[in-house]
Amino acid sequence: MKKFTLPLICATLLGCTAQESAPPTFDPGTPPLATQKDTTLIEHDNQRVDPYFWMRLSDEQKNAETPDAQTQQVVEYLEAENAYTDRQLASTEALQETLFEEITGRLKQDDESVPRFENGYWYYSRYETGKEYPIFCRKKGTLDATEEILLDANQQAEGLDYYAVSGLKVSPDNQMLAFAEDKLSRRIYTVRFKNLETGEILPDALPNATPGGAWASDNATFFYTTKNKTTLLPEKVWRHRLGSDAGADEMVYEETDPTFYTGVFASKSRAYIIISNSSTLVSDYQILKADDPTGDFQAFSPRETRHEYQIEHIDDKFYIVTNWDAENFRIMETPETATEKSNWKEFMPHHADTLIAGLEVFNGHLVISQRANALTHIKVINRENGQSHHLSFDEPAYVVRPTGNSEIDTDWLRISYSSLATPNSIYDYQMDTREMDLKKRTEVVGGHNPADYTVERIFAEARDGVKVPISLIYRKDVKLDGTAPLLLYSYGSYGSSTNPYFSSTRLSLLDRGFIYAIAHIRGGQEMGRQWYEDGKMFKKKNTFYDFIDCGQFLAEQNYSSPAHMYAMGGSAGGLLMGAVVNMAPEAFHGVVAAVPFVDVISTMWDESIPLTTQEFDEWGNPKNKDSYDYMLSYSPYDQVKAQNYPHMMVTAGYFDSQVQYWEPAKWVAKLRSVKTDDNLLLLETNMSAGHGGASGRFARYHLIAKEYAFFLMLEGLDS
Repeated sequence: MKKFTLPLICATLLGCTAQESAPPTFDPGTPPLATQKDTTLIEHDNQRVDPYFWMRLSDEQKNAETPDAQTQQVVEYLEAENAYTDRQLASTEALQETLFEEITGRLKQDDESVPRFENGYWYYSRYETGKEYPIFCRKKGTLDATEEILLDANQQAEGLDYYAVSGLKVSPDNQMLAFAEDKLSRRIYTVRFKNLETGEILPDALPNATPGGAWASDNATFFYTTKNKTTLLPEKVWRHRLGSDAGADEMVYEETDPTFYTGVFASKSRAYIIISNSSTLVSDYQILKADDPTGDFQAFSPRETRHEYQIEHIDDKFYIVTNWDAENFRIMETPETATEKSNWKEFMPHHADTLIAGLEVFNGHLVISQRANALTHIKVINRENGQSHHLSFDEPAYVVRPTGNSEIDTDWLRISYSSLATPNSIYDYQMDTREMDLKKRTEVVGGHNPADYTVERIFAEARDGVKVPISLIYRKDVKLDGTAPLLLYSYGSYGSSTNPYFSSTRLSLLDRGFIYAIAHIRGGQEMGRQWYEDGKMFKKKNTFYDFIDCGQFLAEQNYSSPAHMYAMGGSAGGLLMGAVVNMAPEAFHGVVAAVPFVDVISTMWDESIPLTTQEFDEWGNPKNKDSYDYMLSYSPYDQVKAQNYPHMMVTAGYFDSQVQYWEPAKWVAKLRSVKTDDNLLLLETNMSAGHGGASGRFARYHLIAKEYAFFLMLEGLDS
């Protein structure tokens, strides 16, 4: 078992037992009560007693052919919780099936992506009726050419409970395909290679890898990244020669700071192989000419403290999007022969009210992705004359972004656009004439009319006076008299903005009278970089307060009321749910917390848990007393108390590498032992999947149908 780094008042990891009850037997008709084995944890002279610490298993235990006694006890408890959930939702089984059929029935079975052009070929993926996985294809030169199948993921997934393929990379000569497979749902991939001329999958296998990578110009050298086997952080970059054993690969870079992610990719110009290193507050790069595959990588610019940037190469220069003296970022340029920061010259200045979120380079244009006033924007700059313009859209809440722009020598920009009411739409935009050509709008099978719905963007005033945006959608026949059911969703961490995009899945709630709302709370970047800074570390509680205050505002404005209001969030958004139900349990009638990060102190203290060290700048390092005290004051698991809680459904993945299954399991067990109400508390653990749930195109909708049925049952709409 992995060593746990918390100081313990005992000699053995799981032997800190003040009182240990006999292993219980479970009746699916009554709530499971987990065994309590008190483990005393002392940090900074503070004592915490964790009665469910024993639920933690190592990867070795979970994957052992013959489970030990502890593993058996954990699995029995999780399965008892699953059985209890099924028992409590038994009356909704028909509804769940109806919802599943509705949701999957809206998806076009034989769907196909819009082809994108790259290096002489048109690339696309398609689905065939009744199959769970995509088929990746291409056509040479013209869309009238014969189809070539690059990879059929359905064939690769045969006989597997879980399968994911990612990071497909075709060599510069178009003859070799690199792809990464995950067969366990731990986000640990093996990179494989396929000869596209013969169809042969080569014996080369690069284990413990991350998806992606980069081909050198010689078509035989491939650069890839591997993970630390304990923390799962990508940390080493390797040079692989086709036909050789992975054990002979040369390591070309190792990141020794455990707070960083490392990756490797090719520049859009195909002239450079780039190693990227990023933590919450710092980024830097190593570069190598793609036509020098055996050469040494060189630092782009020395690593600094609190400096984030990204680079794009074109012609003989690099453009840099940087927060150097620019909170919302600015754009610099520098010759490719002099990339150190001292040589950077400003190209586009910083703006206090607009965040620069990304950059696309073309021979004749630059395309800037921006965020302002909780909306995404695209700015196009003509590189020859410097003239610029913005793309404009009419809806009050939408998301637009560049997508699939692989070629650098074109005046056409491909964008993806959707709103809460408008299905995802792929456009080709002529950057000189401003012609907009709709290539595809995702079809909602059975029909969908955006005019049947109202989309709004309103602002709630938080308790400190800050205006928080809320995006909403509801059917036009819904009465705003406080009686409508409303589902409020948010995330609010890592600077990840929650975009108001279309989801045909949501129609199953909307068409039953629900209002769907997104609270754009602090912790994301919807309102600029400061929005993120004001929702992390020692300001993290702003995230929770914003969500609670948005719910209260929606009730005050008669969109709904606490008796009909529901909340949902996943992962770090699950932490949000955990904090909210502790702080304001009366605010929502029901809550779904998906794979929630709720055991903040114990997880962030233990640097052996995957991804912990990389997130110290997000949450804090609890080994520092000030961070410990603040994190402890909101940690959902530690702040559970004897009070009434709303109806709750919690989900977990047994093989989850992002949020270990024991966090939601412990949280539910503790809630069940102390809460003072008779409301539902359900735990649903997928015993064969990880953070993203079941694999495949349709399988994941079974859980969504169950979550929706939970909400509808609570609202009395399950018949």
